[in-house]
Amino acid sequence: MSAVPLAAATNDARASGHAIERVEVFVVNPDWRKNLVFVRVESADGAAGWGEAYTQYDRDRAIVEQLTELGRYVKGRSIFGIKNFCQIAFDDYAQRRGSLEFYAALSAIEQAMWDACGRTLGQPVYNLLGGAVRERFRAYANGWAYGLVQPKDHAAAAAAVVEQGFDAIKMDPLPKPWRTFIGREQMDIAVAVLAQVRAAVGDRVDILIDNHRRLAPVQAAELARRYEEFGIYWFEEPCQAHNLDAMAEIRGRIATPVVTGEELYTKSAFREVFARRAADIINPDVSNVGGILELREIAAMAEPHLVGVSPHNYNSTSLALAATVQASAGMPNFLLTEYFVPLEAISHRIAPDALRPVNGYIELPTQPGLGITVDEAFMRSQEYRRPASRSFGAFHSVL
Repeated sequence: MSAVPLAAATNDARASGHAIERVEVFVVNPDWRKNLVFVRVESADGAAGWGEAYTQYDRDRAIVEQLTELGRYVKGRSIFGIKNFCQIAFDDYAQRRGSLEFYAALSAIEQAMWDACGRTLGQPVYNLLGGAVRERFRAYANGWAYGLVQPKDHAAAAAAVVEQGFDAIKMDPLPKPWRTFIGREQMDIAVAVLAQVRAAVGDRVDILIDNHRRLAPVQAAELARRYEEFGIYWFEEPCQAHNLDAMAEIRGRIATPVVTGEELYTKSAFREVFARRAADIINPDVSNVGGILELREIAAMAEPHLVGVSPHNYNSTSLALAATVQASAGMPNFLLTEYFVPLEAISHRIAPDALRPVNGYIELPTQPGLGITVDEAFMRSQEYRRPASRSFGAFHSVL
């Protein structure tokens, strides 16, 4: 049976009072790397919900435009018609042609609909998805090494973040620029950085390595083997994420668990990961994978393949993190999730009760919806500011 047509869905929603009448988009500049993008939906009976879109450097305005356009088509639909709207958005709005900008916008609206549903029913979202299987969620710290170059600086920063209570940290020790083939010097620098970080934090802290889709298989495998003496927890995106044959090849060459998923959207992309045994752990992002329900369904696909789930969250630690926790609450194969330390301060301006790790763990929230309360006045006070331009390597640079 196909999804319910727009006219029938909107008529039913308006009769019940649950029809979405208002969609608003907000952009917040955190003075760190990239802008954050949020959406607010409000129904005829006053139920409001918030969601967050994934953003990247220099692409936030494209995502805002997607939200603005897609928002026209969610108006008139019931806050409860989440699955149906997501299908219609893919089939008819996107005409089955996805993109980062589309899925980021769809994910934000989907989260906002869940938030509104939970608030209307007086229940946290996880209770609407079958309840929770855990009461707390391990978090790993990321963002703490941004801009650092020297091994001693990485070591000092790593020790400081562990002092905050985290027992898992993520880093990318390879120096820039990002290239498919690198020289011995870059590998030596990465190993030196990792060695000093391990010495600084001790053996009881898990170190997660992100390779950011950089290397050819032969070099990724060599680098991972050199990292092994430092007992790393995982090796994330060793090569370009859509080359799953290369990903599986690397996985077969190294002893460290391989992770992929932040650049893959919807169940269709993850089906191939499982079919080719290309990863031990997946890290889909609730703000670009299609939303809370899509993340749950991907995790359910991973479960019989004995693949763990560690949700990615290169977003704020406010709404996206809250949505991640709501989705993860019912995942038997959840491992740990991402927490961007540099975005903590702005996130608590966005939502004063934003979730915060204590000794490396986030407690299960019990409030309705996503479980946090957005400071609407603060959001409305924000004016668009473009992030600072980045510096790139020379056009013909190889190393």
